[in-house]
Amino acid sequence: MKPWSPTSWRTYPILQQPSYPDAKAVELVEQQLNKFPPLVFAAEIRDLRCQLSKVVSGDAFLLQGGDCAESFSQFNAPKIRDTFKTLLQMAVVLTFSGQKPIVKVARMAGQYAKPRSNDMETRDEVSLPSYRGDIINGFDFTPEARIPDPQRMITAYNQSAATLNLLRAFAQGGLADLHEVNRWNMSFVEANPLKEKYKIIAQQIQQALTFMETCGISAKNTPAIQETSLFTSHEALLLNYEQALTRCDTLTGLWYDCSAHMVWIGERTRQLDHAHIEYFRGINNPVGVKIGPSMQADDLIRLIDAVNPENDPGRLTLITRMGANTLGNKLPELVRKVKQEGRNVIWSSDPMHGNTVSSSSGYKTRNFDAILSELKHFFAVHKAEGTVAGGIHLEMTGQHVTECTGGAYQISDEDLSQAYETQCDPRLNADQVLEMAFIISESLKEATQ
Repeated sequence: MKPWSPTSWRTYPILQQPSYPDAKAVELVEQQLNKFPPLVFAAEIRDLRCQLSKVVSGDAFLLQGGDCAESFSQFNAPKIRDTFKTLLQMAVVLTFSGQKPIVKVARMAGQYAKPRSNDMETRDEVSLPSYRGDIINGFDFTPEARIPDPQRMITAYNQSAATLNLLRAFAQGGLADLHEVNRWNMSFVEANPLKEKYKIIAQQIQQALTFMETCGISAKNTPAIQETSLFTSHEALLLNYEQALTRCDTLTGLWYDCSAHMVWIGERTRQLDHAHIEYFRGINNPVGVKIGPSMQADDLIRLIDAVNPENDPGRLTLITRMGANTLGNKLPELVRKVKQEGRNVIWSSDPMHGNTVSSSSGYKTRNFDAILSELKHFFAVHKAEGTVAGGIHLEMTGQHVTECTGGAYQISDEDLSQAYETQCDPRLNADQVLEMAFIISESLKEATQ
């Protein structure tokens, strides 16, 4: 195997990268970032990898969620808090029903780059470079905004640092108190049109918490009741940025991408002989790879071996994104092959990307029932194959946007314009994603029986 370094990816072909007009300006930004403190630390990354190793064996479950693409302009504390709260609410429901720890990984503090289907975007016969996320260029449809600007990497770093600071404060400062989280869930249930369907679970959780308090187990003597661990993740698309934040751990001599605890490769950039695989094979973070319906079983084994040659549990998460009508036919052969070859991976479901459609009102959207259908197929396949359905990966927000149709509040195509705020793909809103958690908790419960 060829020697690896943080820069070795530069000798490989690479896709989905911006064309910066000034190479020297990019180099100066990289040098500046390289001197900045790491956003996360090697010990935290090792802790996540240890927790994820338990997901492989079915002794824990991975919950990964957050924005499709974070935005510089929408950056504020209430937005971060609301997504944090929603992830915790989901985790409590899944923990109770699945009777296992939930490893919580947010798509936050770095999810600023997005791959695009087309290099150019055309509106009213005007063509401009596609928006590739705030870390690269601007969302506004103007020639000036769409020019890739390396200084945006500095802004992304600063906003990621501020987000992480807030998340750490929330996780350790009492906002994660289980009693408070379940009170939020009870409020959600009471306001939900289908409340009778979900009330039993929320009440059972409340009874368990009351029982613990009666036994003398409280936040005063048990920190775990009001504290939690939350890790960060993003698609490591812009390798200039990732390389600049790659650090060698002085204790172990191992290299880590210190821009996030976990990073993943997208469906469009996972070619075995390309730069992203080369970069990923050398970092010791837990990593993910998006797997679409074009993946062949033999190619999947080669990909697994390239990224996780030591077959280490907790290192690699395969995130399937196939569509509700495709997954049931395509996933079984992949799961069977990986099981047959004895590879240790986490299987996680991204039920969002394969179910994107254009609405009659012109908005890009996803339907709640299609998303739920793909998740249910995912659990069913693993049950049939005797393997572990290890996690879910959702594009979501803690706010009350109208971007995905359906759910208990029956958002229609006509409703999308009310609060369509995404700068990229549609997200489940707070009510929809909590409803999803209550429904999926039953599948998780069945999987543990």
